[in-house]
Amino acid sequence: MISYFCSMLENKTVAFHTLGCKLNFSETSMIGRQLTDIGFTKNEFDKGADLYVINTCSVTENTNKECRRLIRKAKRVAPNSFVVITGCFAQLKPKTISEMEGVDMVLGANDKFNLPTLLENLNKENHNKIHGCELNELDYISAFSLNDRTRSFLKVQDGCDYPCTYCTIPLARGKSRCDSIENIITNAHEIAANDIKEIVLTGVNIGEFKDKNNNRNFAALIKELEQVEGIERYRISSIEPNLIKDEIIDFVQQSSKFMPHFHIPLQSGSDAILSKMKRRYNTTLYRNKIQRIIAAIPDVCIGADVIVGFPGETEEEFMKTYNFIKELSIVYLHVFTYSERENTAANTMEGVVEKHIRKDRSKRLRILSEKLQRAFYQKYLNTTQTALFEQENKDGFLFGFTNNYIRVKIPFSEQYVQQKLKIKLLSFDENANILSEVQS
Repeated sequence: MISYFCSMLENKTVAFHTLGCKLNFSETSMIGRQLTDIGFTKNEFDKGADLYVINTCSVTENTNKECRRLIRKAKRVAPNSFVVITGCFAQLKPKTISEMEGVDMVLGANDKFNLPTLLENLNKENHNKIHGCELNELDYISAFSLNDRTRSFLKVQDGCDYPCTYCTIPLARGKSRCDSIENIITNAHEIAANDIKEIVLTGVNIGEFKDKNNNRNFAALIKELEQVEGIERYRISSIEPNLIKDEIIDFVQQSSKFMPHFHIPLQSGSDAILSKMKRRYNTTLYRNKIQRIIAAIPDVCIGADVIVGFPGETEEEFMKTYNFIKELSIVYLHVFTYSERENTAANTMEGVVEKHIRKDRSKRLRILSEKLQRAFYQKYLNTTQTALFEQENKDGFLFGFTNNYIRVKIPFSEQYVQQKLKIKLLSFDENANILSEVQS
C-alpha cells in the first residue's frame, strides 16, 4: 500500500508552518520526514505547495487567530492546495476548524503522525475531515527535529498531569507519558549522525520524565545523554521549579555538555495568584531554587515564564511579581498576557482584569526583561566565552549563543559556520546582541 501512496504522491510538494512551543517544532519535523519518505518535496510556505500542514498551538487566543490567518494565506498562495491542520488547537476544536473555509483535514493527537496513510491522494472529495481527536489511551510517539543543522529539538515527554487552572494543554495532549531512555539515546545518535551539535530536550513537563520501561527519572536520562558522542551541547528547554532536584543541579554544574542555562516557569510572584493558578510551588520554594542554582553555577543564565492579568491580579499583586523578579537573578522573561480559554477553571473566576490593563502590565514586564538581559550581558563584556554559531549569514554576520545563552555575532566566514569557537565579547549592537571577535 505504501508503494501505491508513493506513486500517487511522487513529485508533490508540501509546506509547513509551526505555531507554539519547541515540542511542536520537533513533531512538525517528524511529520516532514514521514512525508518526504513517501515522495513529497518540501517547499517554502510563501512559494506555494500541493499540501499545507499547519501545526497549531492553543496557549493563547492570538495563536488561534494566527492559525486562521495562515489558512487564508495558504489558499491565497495556492488556491488548489490541500490544507491539513494539526496540533493542540486542532485537538481542542476539531469541528470548529473543520468548518473553516479552506480546511481539508483535521488531525488530532491520535493521528497527527498518521498523515501519510491518510493521504491516498490529494482529492478533496470522499474523505473524512476529522481524524484522531479522542484522547483515550494515547500512545507515545518519538519525535525530533532535523530542520536546523545547528541544533535539534528532541522530544522526551508528552502530556501533563498538572491541573493548572489557566491551561488547556492536558485537554490537548492528554496525561503525562514518556519515551524510554533507550529510544531517546537512539534518537540522539541519529541526530549526531546528521552533524548537529546541540540538542534541546523538550516536552510538556519534562521534569516529570519517567522511563516508560523502568521508571528511571530525568536525572538518569541526562546522565545517559552526556555519553552520546558527537553532541557537544545540551539545553533543558523548560522545567518546573518543584521538579529541579539537587541531583540535576549538581550534574549540570559539573557537566561538560549540559549548558549553564535553565528556563524555569514562574507565572506569578504572588502566592495568592499562584494558589489560584494551582501551581505546585510558592515564591519561597522558587526563590530558594534560584539561589541554590546560582550558588552551584555562578555563570548560569535563568529565564522564566510569567502570566500577567490572571483573574484577581490587582496592581498590588502585579507589583509583587514585578519586584520579586527584580530581586532574583533572572536574566530574561517570556511574558504571556492571560487570555480566557474554554473549559478551564480560570475562565469562570471572578476579578477579571481589563484587557488594556493586561496589555500595560505585559509591556512593563517586557521592558524589565530587556533591562535584566542587558545587565547580564554587560557583565561579560571584554571576557572570553565559548559560542556555537549558526549556519545562516545575516547581513554579513554569523549569530550564535554562548554556553550561558548570551546572543553574540561575528563577521561572517564560511569556516565558522556550525563551529564552537572561543570569542571575546566586545560591544552591544543596536538589537542588544554582542559583537564579538574570534580568539586564536
